[in-house]
Amino acid sequence: MKFSICTLAAALALSFTALQVHAQTRPARDEFFWLGEINKASAVINIDEGLLDRSMGPLVYSGITKVLVDGGKPGGKRPTNVITFEPLLIDAVGPQITLLHAGRSSQDMLATLRSAILRDDMLALAEQLNKTTGTLVKLADKHKDTIVPNYTNGVAAQPNSYGHYLLGIAAGLDRDAQRIREAYVRIDRSSMGTTVLNGTSWPLNRKRMADYLGFAATVDNAYDASQVSSVDEPVEAGAIVSAIALHAGMFVEDVMAQYSQARPWILLREGGENTYVSSAMPQKRNPGLLNSTRRDASTTLTLGIGAALLAHNIPAGMSDAKDAKPTSAMIRSAIGVLGNWDKILGALVVDPERALEELNSDWTASQELADVLMRRYKLPFRVGHHFASEVVEYAKAKNIKPLDFPYVEAQRIYAETVKGEFATALPMSEAEFRSSLDPAAIVKNRQTAGGPQLKEMDRMLRESTKRVAEQEAWINARRADVSIALGRLDSAFEKLGAGR
Repeated sequence: MKFSICTLAAALALSFTALQVHAQTRPARDEFFWLGEINKASAVINIDEGLLDRSMGPLVYSGITKVLVDGGKPGGKRPTNVITFEPLLIDAVGPQITLLHAGRSSQDMLATLRSAILRDDMLALAEQLNKTTGTLVKLADKHKDTIVPNYTNGVAAQPNSYGHYLLGIAAGLDRDAQRIREAYVRIDRSSMGTTVLNGTSWPLNRKRMADYLGFAATVDNAYDASQVSSVDEPVEAGAIVSAIALHAGMFVEDVMAQYSQARPWILLREGGENTYVSSAMPQKRNPGLLNSTRRDASTTLTLGIGAALLAHNIPAGMSDAKDAKPTSAMIRSAIGVLGNWDKILGALVVDPERALEELNSDWTASQELADVLMRRYKLPFRVGHHFASEVVEYAKAKNIKPLDFPYVEAQRIYAETVKGEFATALPMSEAEFRSSLDPAAIVKNRQTAGGPQLKEMDRMLRESTKRVAEQEAWINARRADVSIALGRLDSAFEKLGAGR
């Protein structure tokens, strides 16, 4: 089980290299990069606080710089573990540089770099999630007056604004964004200085280490730092990835359902990567982008759940669930799904007339009859519901569409259905009866907070747009926090080279 999940994750890492998650004008923030930053911070702090003699500054600077420069060359060595990084330092300037390792262990160093990589990955995920959410919100604004069928249990249920539906989906993605922000706080903590599991007699300044590496805090408990926290961080990220995959799959399936209809009201714009023709059946236009996005969402869900499976039933100290590469591949897979979802949103073609035709060909508005009778004429809902049900049953038996239903038959059915203590004459006028079956009027006249009526749609669109902007600002601020901290570290490290 563990091998197969790791293999799948590694394969996905290759599949999503084109995503350019870390496409910025700086070195790739991989394990090698963070090992270099940890060594730079260790050198600055130990020498600055007198734990190592200041005369070591130029030697330490020279050794670390050479390893990092060599690693940045084409084909250069970029080890991902402490035990393979340190020999390069020794080769560069000699064994005395290993004085840097006092107060550290591969355990806390790897725990720290894994948190740093996951921190970057989560911001990349947040960025694409916010982009897709923003597209959803803009599309919702465009379609706030587009009336379409909505479905429950796979059956046409009620008329709704397509914009309202899209805002509902966007609300789910907003919760995913909240989960990223909340998880980020727990990820944005440094394990440096805790060594293996209970600290060390070497007083490496943990707070300064965290500050130089751009972490907002330290992991408080030394045992938690590399034995517990390192395991549950990928699991929490996996839960977020799984939620995103579920939201994506649900949306794709809603669109896919239309492709089984002879006359869909929503499709992908034909051509490009959106659709492809059948090799045998000339009439078919297969929704390739929907198919691939649904497949990738399922794969992402597998990886998200896999993070928990890897961490299941292992004792503390085992590395099964800690590897940064499968975790990064899992997050990149979610980024890929969100990117394709964004393309789907840009390729959607909605036919409002066909949607309205479908609504008027079925009885998705029948609940409104019971609602109006209860709201305006105090008829108990269940009695009104029974009347509406009888109307629908009669209409379907006679193949009568809602807009064509004879008012006189509604009066007859009401008189036969409603007996006893209630008046047997239908209190609704013919105009009121017809209005109650008009999908557009039903949506317009909704009174529920959070409903599809124009006033509520405008309010929710404003709030959703604001949340997208706030999320973008949060992402930029967090990236700036890390960049500013690493800039301070570079300035302090350069002083070591000058013997200051």
